[in-house]
Amino acid sequence: MPEQLWFTQILNHLFAGPVTALMRVLHIAPRHPAAPLSNSLAMEILVVGFLLIIFLLVRSRLSVDNPGGLQHIFEGYEGFIQDQSKEIIGHHSEPYTAFLSTLGLFILLCNLLGVIPGFESPTAVAIVPLGCAVAAFLYYQAQGFKHSGIGYLKHFAGPMPVLAPLMVPIELISHLARVLSLTIRLFANMFAGDMVTLVFVSLLPIAFPIPFLGLHIFVSLLQAYIFVLLTTVYLQGAVSEEH
Repeated sequence: MPEQLWFTQILNHLFAGPVTALMRVLHIAPRHPAAPLSNSLAMEILVVGFLLIIFLLVRSRLSVDNPGGLQHIFEGYEGFIQDQSKEIIGHHSEPYTAFLSTLGLFILLCNLLGVIPGFESPTAVAIVPLGCAVAAFLYYQAQGFKHSGIGYLKHFAGPMPVLAPLMVPIELISHLARVLSLTIRLFANMFAGDMVTLVFVSLLPIAFPIPFLGLHIFVSLLQAYIFVLLTTVYLQGAVSEEH
């Protein structure tokens, strides 16, 4: 039986039976039928649930005449993402703001979760950054086809048709490498941050690890920003008018 966080134990106690049955229907053999939900998945569920509650709360209190503090925070965040997208992608960047904003919030909260005692950062487990990277990859590729149709494939052939046999494999490898790059950058930084925080919290009195917690928070913010920034750059390459 794997070591479980308290929230993971609750989810496995409530849903182990249905989840195990579903996995067997899909011909997936659960390693631990009594605890099929891992800590990282439980933390992701917690983050998604928290975001849904916050989004519903903000939506229910939207006001033009008397906006609250929470609305101001989210409007500022949305404005920051939109301004950055407009600067990188161009005037037609607004449709991508919702995805980029949600992706950034999800990664940021996953990163920061490790600061709270009794929780851990799911992005410190490789499968979670990989999932985010695959989602970003599929999204910008889909937007490329949506924007340019089948003509988007010309992007992989390079500027000169004669070079297409050489450029196509290079471009395919380059795009697949983006998934690996996004995954390793986020995973490595969050895993290292979690380990450093855990070591100093366990070895030193509570006052001494505070600088390392501050460093962990800074790295969490920075890595979420870099992930969204790179996704925006990839989007720009997929939907730029030159296609």
